[in-house]
Amino acid sequence: MVKLIIDDVEVEVEPGTSILKACGELAKEIPVFCYHPRLKVAGNCRMCLVEVEKSPKPVASCATVVSEGMVVRTQTPMVENARKGVLELLLINHPLDCPICDQGGECDLQDITLNYGSGSSRYKFYKRIVPNKYMGPFIKTIMNRCIHCTRCVRFATDVAGVEEIGTIGRGENTEIISYLGKAISSELSGNMIDICPVGALTNKPYAFHGRPWELQSTDSIDLLDAVGSNIRIDVRDSKVLRILPRINESINEEWISDKTRFSYDGLTCQRLDKTYIKKDGKLVACSWEEAIAVICQKITETKPQEIAALAGDLADQESMLALRMLLDDLRVNNRDCRVDGAMIPYGHRSHYLFNSTIQNIENADAILLIGCNPRHEATMVNARLRKAVVHNNCKIALIGKVKDLTYPYTHLGDTAFSLNEIGKSSFANVLKTAKNPIVILGTSCFMPDQLGILNLVNKLFQEYSCQVNILHTAAARVGGLDVGFLPKENGKDFNQIINGANDGSLKLLYLLNVDIDQSYGDTFVVYQGHHGDKGAHLADVILPGSAFSEKNSTYVNMEGVSQQTKHVLPPPGDAKEDWKIIRAISEKLGKPLPFNTLAQLQNLLPNLAKPDFEPFNVTDAKLSHELFKTAVVNYYMHDVISRHSVNMSNAIKEIVGEQ
Repeated sequence: MVKLIIDDVEVEVEPGTSILKACGELAKEIPVFCYHPRLKVAGNCRMCLVEVEKSPKPVASCATVVSEGMVVRTQTPMVENARKGVLELLLINHPLDCPICDQGGECDLQDITLNYGSGSSRYKFYKRIVPNKYMGPFIKTIMNRCIHCTRCVRFATDVAGVEEIGTIGRGENTEIISYLGKAISSELSGNMIDICPVGALTNKPYAFHGRPWELQSTDSIDLLDAVGSNIRIDVRDSKVLRILPRINESINEEWISDKTRFSYDGLTCQRLDKTYIKKDGKLVACSWEEAIAVICQKITETKPQEIAALAGDLADQESMLALRMLLDDLRVNNRDCRVDGAMIPYGHRSHYLFNSTIQNIENADAILLIGCNPRHEATMVNARLRKAVVHNNCKIALIGKVKDLTYPYTHLGDTAFSLNEIGKSSFANVLKTAKNPIVILGTSCFMPDQLGILNLVNKLFQEYSCQVNILHTAAARVGGLDVGFLPKENGKDFNQIINGANDGSLKLLYLLNVDIDQSYGDTFVVYQGHHGDKGAHLADVILPGSAFSEKNSTYVNMEGVSQQTKHVLPPPGDAKEDWKIIRAISEKLGKPLPFNTLAQLQNLLPNLAKPDFEPFNVTDAKLSHELFKTAVVNYYMHDVISRHSVNMSNAIKEIVGEQ
């Protein structure tokens, strides 16, 4: 440990600690622009200057390492004059557009100038003019404001792994540019908006829509993948205006994906706000009482073995539990929540969890990816994988289709049979010597013709002591498996339900937030969801539900962490919370479920512990020579919300269209 004195107070810190971090130990406020705790140190804004005894001039605290006996002062006249001088120079060319700047009220330059700057400027020169740069559909640039802190450049290079922006010129002529004048292709590009301290990069869809003090903020979680990123939803006048990340070190740190950040406009497009019944081949609006009466009559006329239910990717745990309980009362055994067709085992909880946890990826020294593309299937997991490579020298290998994952990896093959040959590859030595090896399985490993791969994964687990993890793509999947929304004895699974609907052996199919490309033959289809999407188009009865921003509900992320969405807005029109709809149906059927309030229902949710991994129990499983299937074909329009987002549509045109 190193001892030093800061403002006459002795402090003890680890060797290699910067003066800035040492000051943080004593809660000393040091103003910064270029420094960010998750980025490499640049030391180019000079705002964090402090006085060090025996040094002839102030030093940059972010880039200076402490030494034994060092004496630091943070509030001397030298330091105050230095800070005023730095701000004075930064403001020479900064435009006076705070009243129209979207960063206003959240601007580091405003705050620091107020607290540390001079009351007036001595410079009367003309301000520099810098042309704005094109950076895609999400980032609006006003480059006159740029102070060259290079946070955006370092984020793109270090965190996102997409080296598409940088600096040109020197001195006053320095400019931040996108190298090829194209849209930034990273799925994390929106985070550059958050870390820009001066409003040079702002949120293009949000521009001129609101001020931070006008917004009502609510904490929630993201549902567009299975990571469960923590977010904040900002609303004004019953409309979502933006989504920002919340810090959660164990899940998403302080970043979120672009799909999470910008697809909020899809929450209001093509929403279901009335109940509908199909009459003479056309959907006709009706009352709730009429719709529920038709459903109940159809259920009572149909044998239990001819009824089935599916729960989709955005279904909350409460509604899945309520529907499962109703199906139990009706003696219906045909149900499944694995609507991507992946036959994920559910006999032991470790078989469907990301067992090593997302945060522990950083500590891995060898990672084997099988049948997955984490960049598109779980963007925040991919950011952790890159962090393991950059900061922990982790070695990564991939069995599957070659993709740009933003970090180097060894490609071991395209099919499941490549796993048989892993012992002969150079990566086998990496696994043998690794202290914390990890295997990540994509959902394509669980397709019916690929289940033989689980025997090979068992061998990896036993031979190399690898931690085995499942990379889900749907927010509802783990929660559905936890509540047992699965086939009961002699019940049909997803693939059998689809076949049964098409061959006529099933007469009634209940879809809970299921929006997939499927045909259901002549089966009577009840669709309960919040968008008029693929499921609603095939329905005989439509029951409008609530989106995640319109209800208090529970979701379990891929590592088994239970989290809550919060009620931000009322649902549109006659739409209701999903569990209430199911409760009303049970009442009409004369089989009322044993709860009347959300709290009573949530008390019935399982509270499951994280178990140690046990080998998969598979026998006579097949292994296909076919290439692994892609779980996420279209990253920007993979779910029902993003499919109705104009922002995501623009991303496809401007980002995907240029690639």
